[in-house]
Amino acid sequence: MATHKWKFKAHFRTGAYGWKGTALASKRMKEAVSEVKKVARTDSALAGKGAIELMCRLYPACEHIDGSSGSLGTALNRTVAALVPIVTEADWDMNTIGKLLEDLYEAVCNDGWSILSQVEDCWGEICVYPGLANLWADRLVPFLKDVWSSENHGHVTGDGICLSCLLYTDRFDELQELIALDRFKFWSNAKFWAQTLVKQGRIDDAIVYAESIRNFHEGKYDNHSIDDFCEKTLLAAGRADEAYDKYGLRLVESGTYVSVYRRLVAKYPHRDKRQMLLDLMEQSGGKGKWFAAAKDAGFLDIALDCARTGQAKPATLLRATRDFGDDEPEFAVAVGIESIRSLFSAVSYELPTGADVAVHCDVLMGVAAKHGLKEKVKAELSQLALRHGSSSDRFLREALVRKLQQD
Repeated sequence: MATHKWKFKAHFRTGAYGWKGTALASKRMKEAVSEVKKVARTDSALAGKGAIELMCRLYPACEHIDGSSGSLGTALNRTVAALVPIVTEADWDMNTIGKLLEDLYEAVCNDGWSILSQVEDCWGEICVYPGLANLWADRLVPFLKDVWSSENHGHVTGDGICLSCLLYTDRFDELQELIALDRFKFWSNAKFWAQTLVKQGRIDDAIVYAESIRNFHEGKYDNHSIDDFCEKTLLAAGRADEAYDKYGLRLVESGTYVSVYRRLVAKYPHRDKRQMLLDLMEQSGGKGKWFAAAKDAGFLDIALDCARTGQAKPATLLRATRDFGDDEPEFAVAVGIESIRSLFSAVSYELPTGADVAVHCDVLMGVAAKHGLKEKVKAELSQLALRHGSSSDRFLREALVRKLQQD
């Protein structure tokens, strides 16, 4: 195998990053992944070796970083997710990959944050050769069986490796026997039996089994992962309508409303995009929060309805006024008025000031003047300023009156 002087090694040494090292470590991870991908274009085996080397260095380099914000975890997950395909596609002989997997297994055992859980889940595919996967299964099955059948039922490092190899090599009976020993029915383990059922073509049984794990934990454990599995399984089986109705509209806590909508459109490209947005709005119960998604999708009438709920943030509405001032002036002006109204309602996290009112008014009146709508907008803002509101927004209304008098 060719050699290569990996630049990332200098940035991923043991204890390389301190308590506040999230931003720098995340940047270095992106650079390292780019370096490995560049090598993969010409030498998959060398790139695979580099990917394993990098994964082995992640936890030792980052273990002292404060990960409470979640940003570090996101960066680590993305890094591993980008490296796993490079490893699985590497062109190795069985002896080479066998030696490299020993290093990777040691990293898994020393991984204090479960950074490499994605690697464990696809260990069978990484092995490539069924004979090698069988060796790993034979190595771990006795230990896993012994621990899970004991009264204490402790945690086993590498349980995913064992179950993945059993699945990959079609050792379904042994896999089922082990899963039955897991009294806690964790989805991280149970998913391998669900995947087995899919592999056997038993789609409905797989869905029922996945739902049974959810029911066992009374809907409090790993809901998103189970939803994701069921949805992907139904989509792969050509049952898109069923997937959409049962799982497509279940909202996740992570990501923006824009990203949620885009992911749904990507998964169901043949469905009506406008209706999907309306379905999401109905499902969430918070219509105003979908303003940006509706705007970006080009459904300006829906976006305006969202703006008029008073739930959209003033800053988001103000950006839309600027962005659409030339091409969609009627929409921009209407949204601009709502941005000022939302200031009075204190939708933003920080209390607005008279200066905020002036900024919003300047942007709005600039668009209105350009398209001959200034007098109409001034009349609407005058009515808004004179309406009786709470004592807390009196100063903001007075600021708006002063601004209108200046114009």
